[in-house]
Amino acid sequence: MSTLTQNNKRRVLAEKLIEYALAAATGITILTTFGILFSILFEAIEFFKLQSFFYFMTGTEWTPGVEGAKFGAVPIFTGTLVITFIAIIVAVPIGLFTAIYLSEYASKKTRDIAKPIIETLAGIPTVVYGFFAAITVAPFIVNSFASIGIEASFNNALASGLVMGIMIVPIIASMSDDVISSVPDHMRKGSLALGMTKSETIKFIVLPAALPGIISAVLLGLSRAIGETMIVVMAAGMRANLSFNPLEDMTTVTVRIVDALTGDSAFDSPDTLSAFALGLALFVFTLILNIISVYTIRVFKEKYKSSNL
Repeated sequence: MSTLTQNNKRRVLAEKLIEYALAAATGITILTTFGILFSILFEAIEFFKLQSFFYFMTGTEWTPGVEGAKFGAVPIFTGTLVITFIAIIVAVPIGLFTAIYLSEYASKKTRDIAKPIIETLAGIPTVVYGFFAAITVAPFIVNSFASIGIEASFNNALASGLVMGIMIVPIIASMSDDVISSVPDHMRKGSLALGMTKSETIKFIVLPAALPGIISAVLLGLSRAIGETMIVVMAAGMRANLSFNPLEDMTTVTVRIVDALTGDSAFDSPDTLSAFALGLALFVFTLILNIISVYTIRVFKEKYKSSNL
C-alpha cells in the first residue's frame, strides 16, 4: 500500500472522528435540553394535580404558605414583563448607539480603550448591581418623584428595571459592535461613492445588513433580564403585586421560584411544586420567544437578500 493511500485513509478516519465528536456534542446539547424540560414537566404535572391549571394561568392572587393558599400567577407574569420592558427600553438604545459609535465613528485607540471598559460591566456580580439599585437608584427615584408630589415605594420596579438595563448594555453593545463591524467595507464605500452621507450609510446600508445579528443580541439581553433574580429581590421586592405602575413593588418569576424552593415547605407541597409550574411557564415563554426571533431573523435575511438582487 502506497504512502499516499495511507495518508488518505488517515485523513478520512480523522474526518469521521471529528464528525462523530461534533454529532455527539450536538446530541448532548439536545438531550440536556430535553432533560431539563422533563425534570420540570413531571413536577409541574404534580402541582397541577393539586391546583387548577386555569386559575394558575388566569388568577390574580398569589398567596402561598397560608390556609386556603391561592396560586394565580398573573401578578408574577405582570411583574416580570414590566421590569423586563423597562430594562429593554434602557438597554437597547444605549447598547445600539454604543455599538454604532465604536464600530463606525471611534478611532482604533478609543475603541481599544472603551470596549474593555464597557465589557467590564458584564463581569460585575449581579448582587453588586442589586446594592446599587437599592441604595442609590431607588432612593433617588423616591426623592425625585416626591419633589413633584408623586409617591413611590423604596422597593419599586423602575429602579430594578433601570439597573437591569444597565447590566445588559454590554451584551447588546458588544455583540452588536461585532456584527456591525463584520458588514463588508465595500458596502460602505459603495454607498459613500453614490453620494450618501456617513449617517445615511449607517441607517440604510449597515444597520439593515447587521439587523439579524442585532436582533439576536437584543434577545440574548432580554433572556438575561428575564432570568435575573438578585436585582429584583433587592430593588423591587418579593410581593406578587398585580400592577403596571413601575413605582410600586413587584416581583418576577425567577424570584418566586427561588423563594418557593428555599422555603420550609415539604417538597411535595403545592408551595414548593409551584416553582416547577413557574419554571415550565418560563421555559415555554422562552421557547416561544426563540421561535419568534428565528422567524423574524429569517424574514429580515430574506428581505435583505431580495433587496440586493
